[in-house]
Amino acid sequence: MFRPMYDWVLRMAHHRHALRSLALVSFAESSFFPIPPDVMVVPMVLARREQAYLIAAVCTISSVVGGIFGYAIGYYLMESVGQWLVQLYHMESRIETLRHGYDQYGAAIILAKGLTPIPFKLVTIASGLFHFNFALFVLLATITRAARFFLIAALLKRFGEPVQAFIEKRLNLFAWGFLILLVGGFAAVAML
Repeated sequence: MFRPMYDWVLRMAHHRHALRSLALVSFAESSFFPIPPDVMVVPMVLARREQAYLIAAVCTISSVVGGIFGYAIGYYLMESVGQWLVQLYHMESRIETLRHGYDQYGAAIILAKGLTPIPFKLVTIASGLFHFNFALFVLLATITRAARFFLIAALLKRFGEPVQAFIEKRLNLFAWGFLILLVGGFAAVAML
């Protein structure tokens, strides 16, 4: 079921615009798009192991810039776009709880959530909404996103061939697992 999509993504990883596409997805995921860039990072690194760290760098920088945009949504556009996103993710009743959590544990929240399948856009928008220190936000977002994407790149660069063979042999299992993690991330946000 997932084989045609996987083969298409691997072909696109060799396309001359692959890095630009990754940058767009990574930017969008940090501010408004629901699909994480990992769906492009993994096949791109598998297809171009020699560019693993370039791919991770593009993804990290784009994610942080997208995070700054998400921060701006929370900071400046809460009454319009931000409110729409809060309603989209059914977070209306949790805003004050989140505000209290950010007052006490903002840095830890940004670092932890940037590594998880929980949509990073929620962290970036909340950081702007709660007026978290902007410079510290950018630093923490850079640390957590770099850790995530460079770890993926390093592991795939080092163990790429056996990992690729393992994934391809169990592609449906991995695809369903990824979908479950993605849905689980949104469900975890809804329960918080």
